[in-house]
Amino acid sequence: MGFPVDRPRRLRRSEAIRSFVRETDLSPGDLVQPLFVCPGRKVRQEIRSMPGQHNLSVDEAVADAQEAGALGVAAVILFGIPETKDARASGAYDPQGIVQEAAAAIKKAVPDLLVIADVCLCEYTDHGHCGVVQGTEIVNDATLDLLARTAVSQARAGADIVAPSDMMDGRVAAIRAALDAAGLAGTPILSYAAKYASGFYGPFREAAQSAPKFGDRRSHQMDPANAREALREVDLDLEEGADMVLIKPALPYLDVIRQVRDRVTVPVGAYHVSGEYSMIEAAARNGWIDRDRVMMESLLSIRRAGADFILTYYARDAARLLRR
Repeated sequence: MGFPVDRPRRLRRSEAIRSFVRETDLSPGDLVQPLFVCPGRKVRQEIRSMPGQHNLSVDEAVADAQEAGALGVAAVILFGIPETKDARASGAYDPQGIVQEAAAAIKKAVPDLLVIADVCLCEYTDHGHCGVVQGTEIVNDATLDLLARTAVSQARAGADIVAPSDMMDGRVAAIRAALDAAGLAGTPILSYAAKYASGFYGPFREAAQSAPKFGDRRSHQMDPANAREALREVDLDLEEGADMVLIKPALPYLDVIRQVRDRVTVPVGAYHVSGEYSMIEAAARNGWIDRDRVMMESLLSIRRAGADFILTYYARDAARLLRR
């Protein structure tokens, strides 16, 4: 009928009304806190390009995990910075590796907090690439066994969920087969099914000390121009045995999140990545934006696009605001 009968502002008059008719919600249980774990004790070293985030020794990672659990955050995801690196990423699948140690310690301290282990090799290789390198090529099939060994090692150490982020073809099937053969059939796989070759990862590579020594990752991570290809990647990973899928980055790929959410019935996550975090922090520290408001608006938009859960460096900060 139109104006003056239709007055949408009636439902915006107060916070009580706005809250009552709100279409999308966000809660601490939707959030996953990434943690960067390094050797040593009492280590809490701020990451230059990610102010407020730190490289943490295992004892400090446990403390952050305890805080996250107390705030109602659903999970932590662990990234390891080993003491030494080599061409075949042996630290990734070492039973006494840094992520394995952290997973065991966190599960002991906070049993109800989910621990997700990132399954990739780039933090552990001396060349910084996500797989076995021959010449200048990242070799797909030779990498699969190392990824599978890493996932099994992490699950045995206590990780509740393993999350392959390498984007090698066939890695979900290899990991699923290895987990099942090791008696770990109950361990879910969260696949980074659509991980784009993005410029938003720079601060993470500083944090994880994983920048490649040569070339880039465009031969295996996705072309930012492609959305249909993301649906193909999701389909393949689900056929291979993935239990959940992840889109990375989040805000520049809200359209992909929505398309995946509309296509599949499994849980869909999104990674609000380091560059997204650092841009908000830089703008806020210059007084250009309201940090907390932009943080919450960003996370809410990712949920609105269809993400069931969000990996974000703001997990604890957002949880504190949501619990007020």
